Amino acid sequence: MPRVSQDHLDARRRQILDGSRVCFARYGYEGATVRRLEEATGLSRGAIFHHFRDKESLFLALAEDDAVRMADIVAEQGLVQVMRELLSNRSEHPADWLGTRLEVSRRLRTDPEFRARWAERSHQLTAATRRRLLRQRDAGILRDDVDVDVLTAYLELVLEGLVSHLAMGQPGDDLGPVLDLVEESVRRHRAHTAGGTR
Repeated sequence: MPRVSQDHLDARRRQILDGSRVCFARYGYEGATVRRLEEATGLSRGAIFHHFRDKESLFLALAEDDAVRMADIVAEQGLVQVMRELLSNRSEHPADWLGTRLEVSRRLRTDPEFRARWAERSHQLTAATRRRLLRQRDAGILRDDVDVDVLTAYLELVLEGLVSHLAMGQPGDDLGPVLDLVEESVRRHRAHTAGGTR
């Protein structure tokens, strides 16, 4: 029997994650039955659970995958850009990212076992945000009168607020200026010179 290549295994895993992301976003964790997961991925339960021990492991892997993608965006462009992508139809998985994020938030509130498992994985976004803010501070872009940990917590709270806003079905297409204000609020403002410019 020929061995399956690592590329094939990676592609199959990606197929499962992408299909299940849509399924979890549409039906929630409880509603994402094995049958619906099979339909969304185009694979059998045997193929799905060959790669993931159970539905919770699949969901955790998906949430972690999204956290890594968000952390990559944070490293390049900042946490506010993640928020912009949640509002934008141009991002790769705008509604599905939001669906995963909402489901993570709900399960953290209601499921102690999930909370314990997620705690091991949830640091990527915070760490990436903090590293970017430190780089921005060192470059003289970030305000220096507020501790970086406070600014990190502030931006994460704004993200959670945005997620809640969208979860309630509120429109997000007019929030660009709000995110501009958030971005401006963490920037360093130079003292006015005699000419009145910064």
